[in-house]
Amino acid sequence: MNRKIRARAPLRLGLAGGGTDVSPYCDEYGGYVLNAAISLYAYATIEPAPPGKVIFRATDLDEEVILDADPDISLQGPLKLHRGVYRRMIREFNNGKPISIILSTHSDAPAGSGLGSSSTVVVAMVEAFKEKLKLPLGEYDVAHLAFEIERRDLVLNGGRQDQYAATFGGVNFIEFYGDDRVIVNPLRVREAIMAELEASLVLYFTGVSRDSASIIDEQTRGVESGKSRSLDAMHALKEDAVHMKQKMLRGDIRGMATLLGHSWQNKKKLSNLIATPAIDDVYDLAIQSGAYAGKISGAGGGGFMMFLVDPARRPEVCRALSCANGRVQTAHFTSQGAIAWRCA
Repeated sequence: MNRKIRARAPLRLGLAGGGTDVSPYCDEYGGYVLNAAISLYAYATIEPAPPGKVIFRATDLDEEVILDADPDISLQGPLKLHRGVYRRMIREFNNGKPISIILSTHSDAPAGSGLGSSSTVVVAMVEAFKEKLKLPLGEYDVAHLAFEIERRDLVLNGGRQDQYAATFGGVNFIEFYGDDRVIVNPLRVREAIMAELEASLVLYFTGVSRDSASIIDEQTRGVESGKSRSLDAMHALKEDAVHMKQKMLRGDIRGMATLLGHSWQNKKKLSNLIATPAIDDVYDLAIQSGAYAGKISGAGGGGFMMFLVDPARRPEVCRALSCANGRVQTAHFTSQGAIAWRCA
């Protein structure tokens, strides 16, 4: 009996160091990122398709593509992520023998959210194929494979942290070096600290989903040209990740907030596209309502903003932000990474 295979992978909040996981900075200087998986997910489902056909669906985008099953399936056209995953998995792990499947995905957050949604969708699809083909792949294997599909096969600009955050789950301090060397350091943060951090967290979706490629391109050019403003900002973001890890392990939420604000100021130096007037207005509104500090999660220009606030004043900040054009979003931290299972 051909049963459905389902997989899910968690989205993440970038707490510090975001951007230092992007080449060429991490290749030359090494990058440090602190992130935490949250209880918003990307899902993938594999089920049988008519013989000789492969069907790709993104149900949250209301998109569907029907193609002939082929190991050399074109990477051009709609649903590139699905095409890239299918082609790589069939060619590398199924001896180039195509299989007729329906590969469906959906995500709890839109692409361009700043929560790593696109990369997390790729991880979920790889995890589903891992279960389908019974592959002996560990977490590092899945994350690196997802990275290669997205950045090398599909030539989509971006960093490396999202694939590892989605695969491993939990809170991680991740180091990135040249030759694709990655070291994931899971942090053992006390439950009481995570509970306090969760109570202090406000997530706000700006209502704008952005394409991070242009922002990352500008950031990359700044590093490649050796611009001191860009390099100094990147070095500061990397240092903030180290200090943020220390503050988090000690439960110093107020100290984390100070670093969050410091990172936001340095992040804005990387590109003029990161902070828009609308984002600045939301930031000011949150601060005036009682938030300690905040920043964009992800490349910037839109997506989700995150703020840290005294839990007693959290309702006040949420009410104020609810009057803006976006929406306040609830999320909890999760220790579980990518998983797959078979279902009826």
